[in-house]
Amino acid sequence: MNELLTKQLARINLYALISRAMMKEVDEAFLETIEKDEVILSFFPNYMQWEKPKELDKKTLKEQFLDVDYSNLFVLHMIPYESFYRRDDQMLETGGDNPVVQLYNRYDFRVQLDKARSVGPDHIGIELEFMYVLANSEYKAIESGDLSAACEIARIERDFLKEHLLEWAPMFLQNVKAEAGTPFYYDAASLTLEFLLNDYEYLNELIKKEGCGYKA
Repeated sequence: MNELLTKQLARINLYALISRAMMKEVDEAFLETIEKDEVILSFFPNYMQWEKPKELDKKTLKEQFLDVDYSNLFVLHMIPYESFYRRDDQMLETGGDNPVVQLYNRYDFRVQLDKARSVGPDHIGIELEFMYVLANSEYKAIESGDLSAACEIARIERDFLKEHLLEWAPMFLQNVKAEAGTPFYYDAASLTLEFLLNDYEYLNELIKKEGCGYKA
């Protein structure tokens, strides 16, 4: 069980990391966290080799390079919303009719658009945050011994990846990699893409096992 909890905690931490990276411009504290943690920093190999973080203070790095790149990728030139990729008319669904809102409401997840650089609930950062919340709930269920609840949450996570994120995010993330103006966002997109694909496979295999592979 300890091994399972460790794996689950790693999933929670990764969802927290990638959702924050995609949600809005990074702040200096976030960059500090990445650079001080060798494990996290290992997920950003090109950023590690980039000369700018060594030459500039974090405020300058953020304002002159990272903020500009985020705006280009997530606000001005690309569209990080599921509805854009999945609707035939490529219109954004910003209101309560958006299918993900109904799903969020079902599991009592409240979207806080004011905390994201977003005009709609199906922004990639918000969908990743939803996965973070689910993974955290699964962890708590495992920890408390409610293994049937943990198994059900794992199914919800798997289905959300299959029916939502993996239907559009890989295309968006490949576009981010192609258009990124900084190693940071290239690495963030690479990490997110690889993790989502691996996490889907992990959840799929977990659910195939009796009792989701949980042992009391």
